[in-house]
Amino acid sequence: MSELMNAGAARRGDFRWQLLTTVSSLALLGFVYGASKTQAADDNADRPTVWIELGGQLERVDGGGERFAPPFVAAVTRAGFTSPVSLERPPRFSNGIEGKITLEPSGTDWVLSASVRYGRSNNGTLTHQQTDPTKLYAFPPPFPTLLPNVFQPVKRDVARFSETDPRNDENHAVIDFQAGKDVGLGMFGNAGSSVMGLGVRYAQFMAKSKATLKADPDAVKGYKYFPNPPYSHLRNPTGTNYHSYAGKDAVSRSFRGIGPSISWNASAPVVGHPQESEISFDWGLNAALLFGRQKADVHHQTTARYHKRTYAAAQRNIVYHRPADHSRAQSVVVPNVGAFAGLSFRYDTAKVSFGYRGDFFFGAMDGGIDTRKTYDRNFYGPFATISVGLP
Repeated sequence: MSELMNAGAARRGDFRWQLLTTVSSLALLGFVYGASKTQAADDNADRPTVWIELGGQLERVDGGGERFAPPFVAAVTRAGFTSPVSLERPPRFSNGIEGKITLEPSGTDWVLSASVRYGRSNNGTLTHQQTDPTKLYAFPPPFPTLLPNVFQPVKRDVARFSETDPRNDENHAVIDFQAGKDVGLGMFGNAGSSVMGLGVRYAQFMAKSKATLKADPDAVKGYKYFPNPPYSHLRNPTGTNYHSYAGKDAVSRSFRGIGPSISWNASAPVVGHPQESEISFDWGLNAALLFGRQKADVHHQTTARYHKRTYAAAQRNIVYHRPADHSRAQSVVVPNVGAFAGLSFRYDTAKVSFGYRGDFFFGAMDGGIDTRKTYDRNFYGPFATISVGLP
């Protein structure tokens, strides 16, 4: 009997010990969990609620427009000169600045932001090409009246040439207003973020270009010893044969549009601690549908003169292409997609970011000359920003 009582007492003692151990374990877990929640709350309380970001970018610009190509360009290239069309190329790169203000209200997962990005580019170089001058023997006008002058020729230079003077200027601006929420997917850890946002995007593109072309691709000397007859009133009394070409154009293009946008911005820590310093990998996607208006104002004209010297007379033909003016405006819907990826060096209240970004606007510009022709407007390249957090 005493053995049964002793066995029962032993079992009750084991049960009490197991119960005490379980309660202690639960209490310890509760303390740890509560401490972590308190620390997280303190971290959120100390987190800046306003971020100010400034930066710059160097971007490749694609999608210019149709280039001015008058009919005499073929004669210029046949003469061995560089095609004026290739010299009219628009600038390939633009540089600019950007700024952003982000509001992260404490105690919520909402993220409100407003950003602006502005860039511009320009180029233009006068290119003059010509052959080595050929010495031309001719008699000075007016027709010599003294016999000795007839046998005293003078030397004049005759050279084929091509001259192209292009000028291009481009600028663009993109403004975004976004309201996003950290969806908390839980795939990036406590320090990571994944913000889905909706908002409005405004885009404006401006491009101006002009070009002046001059060429005499086939000038040749005339007759070496034949006296110059009394045609001194002519523009070319030296006995040469030539085609003289001239052309110029001036074009202004623009697009302005606004529409709804959607974005996804995410960040995942790579190394470090969020309360001290860390390196994180950032990436994002964006899309928008812009409703706006594209315009194009075009002016161009071309002049051609032909002069042929004969023994008896000088033949001159002039072909004048009347100036052409076109003014077009069109309401359009422009799809826009973009993405970025980069690294951020984060501190308690500061962040430095480097990355690569691309934005593509499909059919945004009317790049035609005589008729409407749509071109994409694309920007892609590296960027760098510095952000400062305010309580």
